Amino acid sequence: MGLAHRKRRVINAMAPIRICDLGGWTDTWFAGRGTVLNIGVYPYAETQLYVYEDDNRPRIMIHAENFGERYELRPRQGDYDRHPLLEAAIEIMGLPDHLCFEVNLYCAAPAGCSTGTSAAVTVALLSALDLLTPGHRTPHEMAMLAHQVETEKLGLQCGIQDQLCSAYGGICYIDMFEYPHASVSQIQIPNTTWWELERRMVLVFLGRTHSSSAVHGQVIKNLEGENADRGILEPLRQAAIDGKNALYTGNFPAFGASMIANTEAQRGLHPDLVSDMAEAVIDLAEEHGAIGWKVNGAGGEGGSLTLLFGAEGEQKRRFSDALPSVDPSLQIIPTYLSRMGLRRWEVFE
Repeated sequence: MGLAHRKRRVINAMAPIRICDLGGWTDTWFAGRGTVLNIGVYPYAETQLYVYEDDNRPRIMIHAENFGERYELRPRQGDYDRHPLLEAAIEIMGLPDHLCFEVNLYCAAPAGCSTGTSAAVTVALLSALDLLTPGHRTPHEMAMLAHQVETEKLGLQCGIQDQLCSAYGGICYIDMFEYPHASVSQIQIPNTTWWELERRMVLVFLGRTHSSSAVHGQVIKNLEGENADRGILEPLRQAAIDGKNALYTGNFPAFGASMIANTEAQRGLHPDLVSDMAEAVIDLAEEHGAIGWKVNGAGGEGGSLTLLFGAEGEQKRRFSDALPSVDPSLQIIPTYLSRMGLRRWEVFE
């Protein structure tokens, strides 16, 4: 079929979510400088754009597949309707009025899982839309634009690490030298270390959407004042450094220790950042040979935990079997380490 007869252009973009974010909280405006080590994993956030030549269709349709919603977007500057993050991302691109397309968005990770899912969706969406513009942005630029959507368009409190991990993938070492500017290095480790890390790690969804805005607000209030003691963030930065060094040497007990140190540092910011449910899962995991645990994201009620088990695979499987005894709503989310970050391509049909 000749190009002149192709009726639909399909643009695909995928970006990983992240787990085990050592040094989280230090990638924020009130921290000023930060150090984060995080790991990009599958399941990816997926975006597809169906671009049509037929302008008799609605100009923009949004299909939020996870929510079972499909609706026409009628842009009004700064006035967002059902899914503000998606709508603000489309608006910030400033696309030509003649374009006619449908956006389909999907991620297998549960909403509110504290794994940077919203950032991954935004990075993927913006990157797909970017192929409709004359000049194309780099993955790093896409990450910064996704951060801008959340902070400037929506006025949300938001660090930079989630977007950067989605853009780069792999094991990311992020040095934020001056908010929001950062350098990103992918930690290169032997395949054997990569495979063993992937085999030992478990992601546990804590059964409910992450929701701790009041606790987070209190932490931010304590840290943003002119005379605030930001030294309390230093153990978080150190956990990221220690985790990086442990992975370079393939020292899993040391990596587990850095995860535990980070979780304790989160607890030091506010005790409610490590929830009772997280504590119960940690206790069960420790009984079954876990050597590391990290409350993902900022912490608080709901969300998820990254666990690191010892060498014996049997103990990890026994933990999985015993997990429903803590609470039937708990769920293990299958993950695979993502060597790649943002990917985008297009086909015609």
